[in-house]
Amino acid sequence: MTKNEEFKIAIACELAPAKTFIPVIKKLKELESYGKLNWKKTKILALGHGEGTEQILKPFVNEIYSIGKGRSGDKTKKNNFKLAYLIFKDILKAINALRGKNIDILISCGNAGDVRKSIAAANFLQIPVLHIEQDIYNPIELISFANLITVPSKKYEDYLKNSYGLKNIKNIAGYPMASYANDYMVNGNLKNKHEIFKECKLDKKDFNDFILFVLGGDLKENDLGDLILAIKKIDFPIVIAPYRFKKENIENLINSTHDSTENSTKLSKIMVLDGFFDMLSLMSVSKAIVFGAGMGMVIETGVLKIPSIKISGFHKVHASVDLANYLKIPILEINEIPDKISNIANLNKPQGDLVKDSQIAIENIIDILNNFDFKSKKNGFKSMLVIWQKRSEFR
Repeated sequence: MTKNEEFKIAIACELAPAKTFIPVIKKLKELESYGKLNWKKTKILALGHGEGTEQILKPFVNEIYSIGKGRSGDKTKKNNFKLAYLIFKDILKAINALRGKNIDILISCGNAGDVRKSIAAANFLQIPVLHIEQDIYNPIELISFANLITVPSKKYEDYLKNSYGLKNIKNIAGYPMASYANDYMVNGNLKNKHEIFKECKLDKKDFNDFILFVLGGDLKENDLGDLILAIKKIDFPIVIAPYRFKKENIENLINSTHDSTENSTKLSKIMVLDGFFDMLSLMSVSKAIVFGAGMGMVIETGVLKIPSIKISGFHKVHASVDLANYLKIPILEINEIPDKISNIANLNKPQGDLVKDSQIAIENIIDILNNFDFKSKKNGFKSMLVIWQKRSEFR
């Protein structure tokens, strides 16, 4: 490749992985301006998936296309035919977005449907794939058709090789998303209390100090009743970000659930948010965070240093659990939360520095792109079947 050529990258992601890509894109543009890449100009096309993704990616990419909705509050179980139809429909969206664009490489990140759809589309169009794996124990089966897979540690490199027979693995030694959260703070992008309260329609009188509950992908519908009962036992204003559940469902549970224990007589003020909003800013003004979510939330709380609790959801074995333990974020069952959070002052801030390692990871990804082996062999069907069988444990 000569300096006169344009390097065209397609990225595919939901909201949290989008935050992984942004610091990589910024570093690419910086190096491009100094002529330190093996190409002259970088062009980036994004395949956005889910609410908020397009909004945060728009300033950093040349084109953006939607390839489907994220895993939202609609938990209605679809039959296999309906599910296959929806997936196939979104794969066609990805193919149409990529076709004829002369894409040099597709980069995917995460373990949601966008990874499956985008890698399927890239393989159909014979576009090389770089996959950034962070969930480790529960990857999407189609990463076996990526040319190269990156992981955040040597431990995880060994795990993917030994557990799934994946050979084309590269340890990048960190999580790029940590740089996104850090840059957001350092560059003054965080909204102040007045701004974020206005955006989220929070009453300052009732919620001047609050605990934030984030209901993410590590919770199931049948967890919500117990969680609302636990929330009602907390004598402190509570703000709930439903994230992957419908606001109306949460509010119905708040109004309908009753607990007969003596400790539940003091009902705290509870506010359920609606729509997409600046989560990092909201987190930054909260007194503490309780979340039933994965890697993205662990990284962000770890960087912001907000006292936090991770709910022990259905992903008992997960890289986000490993990282929470490393950061000394307590992982609790739902019924343990009220007692633990009764004295917020005793709830420790996350420990450890994710930012330094994230910068190393970004440099390693840039080096991979700058010297990518486009003829590298993929792992293929054998590894795909092993991953597919293992994924049944996480459903």
